[in-house]
Amino acid sequence: MTILMLGDIIGHPGMRTLFSGLTSLVRSTGADVVVINGENAADGFGLSRELAERLFAMGVDVITTGNHIWHDESVFPLMEQDPARVIRPANYPPGAPGKGATVLEKGDVAVGVLNLIGRQRLVMADCPFRKAQEEIRRLRREASVILVDFHAESPAEKEAMGFFLDGKVSAVVGTHTHIQTADEKILPGGTAYITDLGSTGPVDSVIGFDPSLASERVTTQVPHQLKVVDSPATICGVAIVVDVRSGKARSIERIRHYLGV
Repeated sequence: MTILMLGDIIGHPGMRTLFSGLTSLVRSTGADVVVINGENAADGFGLSRELAERLFAMGVDVITTGNHIWHDESVFPLMEQDPARVIRPANYPPGAPGKGATVLEKGDVAVGVLNLIGRQRLVMADCPFRKAQEEIRRLRREASVILVDFHAESPAEKEAMGFFLDGKVSAVVGTHTHIQTADEKILPGGTAYITDLGSTGPVDSVIGFDPSLASERVTTQVPHQLKVVDSPATICGVAIVVDVRSGKARSIERIRHYLGV
């Protein structure tokens, strides 16, 4: 089975390039499953129900998220569905809307997707490592393939999660920083890993946002509201081939798909 896991969608440019390029990317990689982080799809902050439905129409199977998911409540009902196709980090405290994991059926293969959020320089969530153990025990009763999106700031925290879950899941991928890393690998226990998928967003930008506003923020220390810059975007992520019987990854290939739109 081939799985596409794609980085954070940044506003309209990210949605536009997905509309233009996702079908051809799925075809060229032979992807059976598409998972994408959508927490920045709505003008850089949050995800609306309308945008989620557009992503499903494009062929996305599951949308993972992160700390910005709470910006638009219209998407909350989608996170409550069973099975959910939009999930939020599982280690948010009890009472937070939505679900943190889901299982989808692809032919005769059950694929589990788990979303977690880091605590270093990010949010005061529950322990992602303990929550991962709890959720994976449950998912393994239903799914032979398990994918983890760890939405975190710290590379060390992400690497620790990769090794912590090595051999227990098919893939651990990082999101949140919008900068694609070049450390994709298969860990010793057979888990595919990358510290950050990067973003599906504008190329000539500061993590997806207008460079002039970003520069002004750091030079004046005035917290100007960042705006997504309207420029051509890339689709960043990885294509992972998984043995559906063992659940172990056979290969991981980094993707940076530029269409010039």
